Amino acid sequence: MKRFSRFLILISLIFCSCRAGSGNAGNGWDKVRPPAVAGSFYPSDAAKLEAAIHGYVKDAVRSEVDKPVALIVPHAGYIYSGQIAADAYSQAVDHEYDVVVILGTNHTTAGFSGVSVYKGSGYRTPLGIAEIDIDLAKQLINKDQRFSFNPKVHQREHSVEVQVPFIQVLFPGLKIVPVVMGAPDLQLCRDFGKALAEVIGNRNALVVASSDLSHYPGYEDAKKVDHKTLDAIKTFNPEEVKQAIEEQEKSGVANLSTCACGAGPIMTALTTAKHLGATTASVVSYANSGDVLTGDKSRVVGYGAVVLHKGKDIEKPPLEGKQSSLLSPDDPIPENDRKALIKLARTTITRYLETGTLPLVRDPVPSFSLKRGGFVTLEKDGRLRGCIGHMTDDLPLKDVVGKMALQAAFNDYRFKPVTLEEMDEIEIEISVLTPYKPVSSPEEIVVGRDGVMIKKSGKSAVYLPQVAPQQGWNREQMLDKLCQKAGLPAGSWRKGAEFLTFQAEVFKESGH
Repeated sequence: MKRFSRFLILISLIFCSCRAGSGNAGNGWDKVRPPAVAGSFYPSDAAKLEAAIHGYVKDAVRSEVDKPVALIVPHAGYIYSGQIAADAYSQAVDHEYDVVVILGTNHTTAGFSGVSVYKGSGYRTPLGIAEIDIDLAKQLINKDQRFSFNPKVHQREHSVEVQVPFIQVLFPGLKIVPVVMGAPDLQLCRDFGKALAEVIGNRNALVVASSDLSHYPGYEDAKKVDHKTLDAIKTFNPEEVKQAIEEQEKSGVANLSTCACGAGPIMTALTTAKHLGATTASVVSYANSGDVLTGDKSRVVGYGAVVLHKGKDIEKPPLEGKQSSLLSPDDPIPENDRKALIKLARTTITRYLETGTLPLVRDPVPSFSLKRGGFVTLEKDGRLRGCIGHMTDDLPLKDVVGKMALQAAFNDYRFKPVTLEEMDEIEIEISVLTPYKPVSSPEEIVVGRDGVMIKKSGKSAVYLPQVAPQQGWNREQMLDKLCQKAGLPAGSWRKGAEFLTFQAEVFKESGH
């Protein structure tokens, strides 16, 4: 009988230990949230993800600010906002913290108006599991009945998730507290901000408010709207932020749907930081999706990196990167600028192959802002490997080179996409174009000097100036080949065709 009793006790202990786990299982705190936006908002491959973050941090703006109490960080796809996010995190990376509280904003659950603190043991990303500070999370939930856990709100929400890989890479092993906030009610933000400060107490915590800025106006309108929102944040007054957002959203700016999708996290972070002794909001950097090489300037989203701290404000925040002297359209491209353009083309292709992301171009290179057409040509072993160009002079040269580098590497239908393994064998050539000029007859075309566009019967094609000499063609042969490229019969250039000529500054990576 005693043996049987001991057996029952043993079975009971085993059963209880399986149920108890680490002491939080069985009561909802054992859950690990799986990634919802890996592979869309950021790379799903761990090596590419880590490389992307290190690449952004390497290029990050570093400002002389005091130790951050809180950060305001964007949460769009890394290819758009990753650099600005890195600018924010880079202000904190040299300081010690023991927990990061991430204040996300609800994008997925209609009607949610409270505060949801994640009840679980971790957030998983391709880099592993970021552990949750369960004690701090419990304290927050117990502070107020308006602070609870709504599982649905966290399931597909990206505003918290995209911050986690940055924390895993830059603050390895640090625990997190994921929070999703609903409608930006000013009083709720103040109450939760105060409660968060009380729970943090003397702990060495970093608060991250996850928010993009303006949504969907044009490029120039976005800059104006976002700078007003950032100016309101610099007042360190949540009420000023709310008022500035409401005024701008009623001002009639075309296609403006919101000034800050994370207004709740921003107002909460300001409140928390003030209770923890911060006095200053410093804007570290700004950009919008139109600044990205693949961005559309007609419809953009804004991103700002802001640090809330106890020290003095930085004197001249680089809102749009460094300024450069301008060249006139007729000026030749300086040698140093040529090297910078070649480097931009190679960096753009390589970064995309290595990480699935793109660099944010903000170097003070005079030619980058020059509006000229251009081609990017890739050669391997002396043979063409890809060539695509932008013919009109409606974009800054940095955009033309970056975009055409991607197109030449991955979208020239004549070739397979370029691979990372062959990049060391590829030489890059850039052709910067002069404006088009019509000519009255083909006899005016000078082989080796002129690039030529032919137009006839709704069809067109173009050759760069260097094509005919490279192929050993005379003028008639070049025009025959140009017709065939356009889908016209050879010789059809002799009657009824329109010709436009241009010249090009051509420079190669090798300098030859």
